[in-house]
Amino acid sequence: MSNNQQPIWTRSFISISVTQFMVFLVFYALLTTLPIYVIDNMGGSEAEGGLVVTVMLIAAIIVRPFSAKLLDKLGKKKGLIISVAIFTATSFLYIWTDQFISLLLLRFFHGLSFGVISTATGAIAADVIPPSRRGEGLGYFAMAMNLAVVAGPFIGLSLLQFITFQMLFVILSVLMISGVICSILVHVPATDAVNNSETVKHKFTLHDLIELKAIPIALISSLASLAYASVLSFISVYADSIGLSAAASYFFLVFAIVMIASRPYFGKAFDLRGPSFVILPCLFIFAIGLVMLSFTDNAWMLLISAGLTGLGYGTILPSFQTMAIQAAPNHRSSHATATFFMFYDSGIAVGSFVWGFVVAAFGFEKLYILCAVVVLVAVGLFSLHQGKQKPKFSKQEIYR
Repeated sequence: MSNNQQPIWTRSFISISVTQFMVFLVFYALLTTLPIYVIDNMGGSEAEGGLVVTVMLIAAIIVRPFSAKLLDKLGKKKGLIISVAIFTATSFLYIWTDQFISLLLLRFFHGLSFGVISTATGAIAADVIPPSRRGEGLGYFAMAMNLAVVAGPFIGLSLLQFITFQMLFVILSVLMISGVICSILVHVPATDAVNNSETVKHKFTLHDLIELKAIPIALISSLASLAYASVLSFISVYADSIGLSAAASYFFLVFAIVMIASRPYFGKAFDLRGPSFVILPCLFIFAIGLVMLSFTDNAWMLLISAGLTGLGYGTILPSFQTMAIQAAPNHRSSHATATFFMFYDSGIAVGSFVWGFVVAAFGFEKLYILCAVVVLVAVGLFSLHQGKQKPKFSKQEIYR
């Protein structure tokens, strides 16, 4: 029982969570405003506006496998501080970038530091959370990113009604300074440095870049993110096409409220009852939310589907991440985190691209039905995975 008394909300956990929130706040604020900047201020096309979003994700995916190795060499805290500082400095450069090619190069460079940061924050969060409460703790940590999904676009689009793009870039960059300060306040357990020396002695292999034990669950999670890309990328366009653009602005707000309200229960249930108890029902809830989206014709249905999506997808993301980290030895948490997000980001990037063709050919209704089928495929694969891996997630493992 004493393990359960170990606190989650330590100074290090709060600091790493605030760092994560600030990084993703800036990320999502730029993600929603830069396409407008390209079209309105640079005279670019919609395709070019979408490219400034895609190129940053591509950079993050490319750097993921190398980020864990980098963190091994530098140490997680030092790697975190350097990458957050670079991310912040890069944010300031948007102020003076007024050419499209220069913006693409800047976005790619920004994506490199973003990929390292999100690997470092996830690994450090797992390290500072008591092992017996890791599912609950990573659930709370994931809220930093989920809240940024709401706050980033809201702040960016709201400020643009009153200020210029250059002033928006200044404000976002100044906000990131608080992220740098919080990254300095994080204390990483000493085992990080010990294991660091162990991992650099052997010959360079694929094992240095990714955590092979985390691949199965990361692959399953990529199906969930593939389906979620249809919501993230097209919900506002879909809502506008059915005359619900006003209600669409509340979609991610409802998503966040339901997610926050359910997080304490599902986080504790993950630790006490195991992954299947949480993930399987939430995958089905996510699929139901997508099916409801496919035949939504009024604001209430749209917001109910937002709640179901927040309850389902908002719970399975941190649960999958926890499983990926638990699949690896403690000193490989950064590699497991990098592997997880490499697959997760790939699902978002591929979905954002592929689903556009599906919409053009078949319409939004069939898109969301297809995405629900993808989630059901994830249900089947996860059930098979648990059948083989069940002993690894026994209560002895959870309470080690």
